Amino acid sequence: MKTYLVTGGCGFIGSNFIHYMFKNHPDIRIINVDNLTYAGNPENLKKFKDEPRYKFVKADICDEKGIAEIFQKYDVDYVVHFAAESHVDRSISGPVIFTRTNVLGTATLLHVAKQAWEGKEGKKYLQVSTDEVYGALTNDPTTFFTEKTRLDPHSPYSSSKAGADLLVKAYVDTYNFPANITRCSNNYGPYQYPEKLIPKIFDCCCNLKPIPVYGDGFQVRDWLYVDDHCKAIDMVLHNAKVGEVYNIGGHNEKTNMEIVQAVIKYVHENINPKCSTDLITHVTDRLGHDRRYAIDPTKIRRDLGWRPETKFEDGIVKTLDWYKDNTQWLENLSNKGKNK
Repeated sequence: MKTYLVTGGCGFIGSNFIHYMFKNHPDIRIINVDNLTYAGNPENLKKFKDEPRYKFVKADICDEKGIAEIFQKYDVDYVVHFAAESHVDRSISGPVIFTRTNVLGTATLLHVAKQAWEGKEGKKYLQVSTDEVYGALTNDPTTFFTEKTRLDPHSPYSSSKAGADLLVKAYVDTYNFPANITRCSNNYGPYQYPEKLIPKIFDCCCNLKPIPVYGDGFQVRDWLYVDDHCKAIDMVLHNAKVGEVYNIGGHNEKTNMEIVQAVIKYVHENINPKCSTDLITHVTDRLGHDRRYAIDPTKIRRDLGWRPETKFEDGIVKTLDWYKDNTQWLENLSNKGKNK
């Protein structure tokens, strides 16, 4: 039985990954390491509470001694590193914590894993990163981020993720460390923290609160359904050549305004007929707000056979259906965030 150490497993993508892995790989063990900051929610994984193949460990990834003890106790085969401070607005107001968690935390994991895996075969570390490390594209729809695009981060968040990626590359180049990096586009789906765009709009719509839209609302993002992302990570982890970087995108470019309008339409038709575009409120644009992200996933399709399976029109309905059926979950997490 292989043992997977998943960092940040109580967060949005991490918890979806754990659900995905147990569904598709019954003969594995998962150690979920999460420090349970404001965005970490153990309720995301409550169905595994009594699962003998699942173990939750509350720990700080910057704590070298604590992380080393986990490696020693569980004989870790794979590390999937999700744990990160990830909200751009928070990085602008408090950049130091992003540097600590995203850079020092990654350095600690790499150092401990290298020591624990010295002389052993069949190990792999996967760094889950973001397309934001590439900076921004023009509005030319024929341009995309590729794995060869120069890193050009524009926010404290994306800069910290780029720094973490470079540490992983340095370990591969210097020590022949068994690692890969994936860089994904915007994810959406169940369990996403309510400060993020889709659940935030959903909450505003349901409660008829003003919907804040940065600037003109025509910033473009490439939207990827979270299960498609989890499948890609699984394939890279098990099939990719050491050192390779893979971009993971959904081929679903939408403006922020299109996302807002899609959520308004859903809530109007399914929850509250009073919800309308009148709720849209344009606010001052975010500092350093990148205009467009879009990923070319040709490499992962060519090398590993992955492609996104979920059309945005289907994924957004699945996502909003989940939030509709889990309004208490959303309310509880929103209240938790307000107290942090």
